[in-house]
Amino acid sequence: MRLKDCHNFHDFRRLAEKRLPGPIFNYIDGAADDETTYQRNTDAFDGCDLVPNVLAGVKDVDMSVTVMGQKLAMPIYCSPTALQRLFHHDGELAVAAAAEKFGTMFGVSSLGTVSLAEVRKKHSNPQCYQFYFHKDRGLNKAMMQSAKEAGVEVMMLTVDSITGGNRERDLRTGFSIPFRLSLKGMAQFALKPMWGINYVTHEKFALPQLDDHVDMSAGALSIGRYFTEMLDPSMTWDDVAKMVQEWDGQFCLKGVMSVADAKRAVDIGCTGIVLSNHGGRQLDGSRAPFDQLAEIVDAVGDRIDVIMDSGVQRGTHVLKALSLGAKAVGGGRFYLYPLAAAGQAGVERALGLMRSEIERDMRLMGCKSVSELNRDNLRFRT
Repeated sequence: MRLKDCHNFHDFRRLAEKRLPGPIFNYIDGAADDETTYQRNTDAFDGCDLVPNVLAGVKDVDMSVTVMGQKLAMPIYCSPTALQRLFHHDGELAVAAAAEKFGTMFGVSSLGTVSLAEVRKKHSNPQCYQFYFHKDRGLNKAMMQSAKEAGVEVMMLTVDSITGGNRERDLRTGFSIPFRLSLKGMAQFALKPMWGINYVTHEKFALPQLDDHVDMSAGALSIGRYFTEMLDPSMTWDDVAKMVQEWDGQFCLKGVMSVADAKRAVDIGCTGIVLSNHGGRQLDGSRAPFDQLAEIVDAVGDRIDVIMDSGVQRGTHVLKALSLGAKAVGGGRFYLYPLAAAGQAGVERALGLMRSEIERDMRLMGCKSVSELNRDNLRFRT
């Protein structure tokens, strides 16, 4: 299989699986516990049908949206994810370049492998920073200041990860940073020598958002231990309110799932919320964001930008979310598999296919612009 043979999410996933060592593929592909929420995130869209209108004279389609003050040429963005240079040696730089080409937003994680400043120097499209709240308040302040100085437009505080999810696939392979692999995991790397060659012949792997502040070299600090030992499970709404004031700009909470929490986000001055269960990677058995979208939009959608991620694989998924009132949607695996498969070219192909799907589906729906999408063109099956 080659990149030109990839036509959808599942094709990219298969190509990524062929090219990545097993432990790294399973880090992207896996989720928490029995992975039921991971599956449910996408299945949730299947209970909702689109009802198109015909003869609408759709000559041109405008799929642009404005979310948290950022104008996007398409209503899906590349949600920030960790460790991207493990999947392809260009990592976040490849994603940023592809997102810029398609006029959409991308994100860099606290566990990102390229610095916020480096990405901003090379690319001017909207950038969000997925921030984790550490026990060290001084560290939090320093990292926020670095983001502000780099020119990041949107602070995106992740609030569903005060401890690590039980990702059993990683436990079986021994996946960690630095690598401390099981024998089975090491054998998987031996089967994919090209990945290893690329890994050792390109820039040394690093976590630049943390390198200046945290000693990541002592022992096997797994991703789970990073969450458990360094992040602050006692984080409260008062802590976040102070961050919102300090940032003094577009501030978004990622991982909101209840109406009550959405209302509190409004009260403390957030400009956006992302309905998300972390792609099923944290609390298995939690509700799918799409299933929560309507009631949260009804509660706060006139006062704050409501976004959703988790489970988005198709243009029709995007249209269903927009019809319920989401201002935009985020995707993670939808571009991570293409990144792993072919770097920037893979991400560009994924974004191009998604843009084509959204444009074609809007024509078939009889909608000239995103603003014409509404609940009248949806029906839910019981």
